[in-house]
Amino acid sequence: MGNKLVMRMLFRLLALFALTLVAACGPEPSAPEPEHGPAIWRVQQGMLDGWIFGTIHVLPKGVAWQTRAFRDAIGQADRLVLEAADLQDSQKTLALFEKMGRSPGLPPLEARIAPADRGALEQIVASGGTSTQALAGYESWAAAMLLSAATQQALHVSQDNGVEPALIAAFKAEGKPIGGLETVERQFAAFDTLPEAAQRRLLAQTVREAKDMRALYDRILNAWMKGDMAAIAKEDEIGEQPDPLVEEAVLIARNRDWVKAIEPMTGRPFIAVGAGHLTGRDNLIDLLKAKGFSVTRMQ
Repeated sequence: MGNKLVMRMLFRLLALFALTLVAACGPEPSAPEPEHGPAIWRVQQGMLDGWIFGTIHVLPKGVAWQTRAFRDAIGQADRLVLEAADLQDSQKTLALFEKMGRSPGLPPLEARIAPADRGALEQIVASGGTSTQALAGYESWAAAMLLSAATQQALHVSQDNGVEPALIAAFKAEGKPIGGLETVERQFAAFDTLPEAAQRRLLAQTVREAKDMRALYDRILNAWMKGDMAAIAKEDEIGEQPDPLVEEAVLIARNRDWVKAIEPMTGRPFIAVGAGHLTGRDNLIDLLKAKGFSVTRMQ
């Protein structure tokens, strides 16, 4: 998996506190049902008969992505299972980010990247309405997320328009419970426990790829809307090679943990996770199949 997947992870985790960092874009207007839709799988084993849905966490206003197959699945489901149920609590999420992402006595942000990348760093912070001084108190992984937030503002996308708020609203309206495969703290810990050298590589990659974020996001959005997992996987072949420590901590280890969380499940859960976890090496779909689950693509 390539560094483009790392960027998708930053967008995904950014969605956990986007309500605080990014201005809301307002309600999504009505739109016609799309001809194709994002990928959905039926997952079955024993007393479990549920669904896995690949999400994208930030969207422009007015994107039509809910198909009849999607609505039928959530209508039949008995509960929603997100990556982290506590993502609904934006204040708690931001408090955790501040607690885990800050440390005293850190070197200046400019000192953590190569001199050749400092011009790009200054452009990001200037366009995002912040400064390197304001970000200097954050650990390198957290600074990378905040720089990604600054980049996101130029894309005019919002978590408000993303998949998770729509799912949460639908299940709450039906009085169905909402759970999670892990906690927000576990998500941040995947980054927070990385060695500093790996964090700095992630920071540098975030800076270098910011200028191409618009094109990257558009390609991923187009592929997601069509359920084209091959196109999403192909993005991982573009750009810099992945940092093995980041790949293991943020993707693969968490996918393995999610399999353990799904194994004891019964009933009809609708499991919604970022689409980046459903393609590439040791993705969630393949790991479930290896454990004997029947996983069938239905959209």
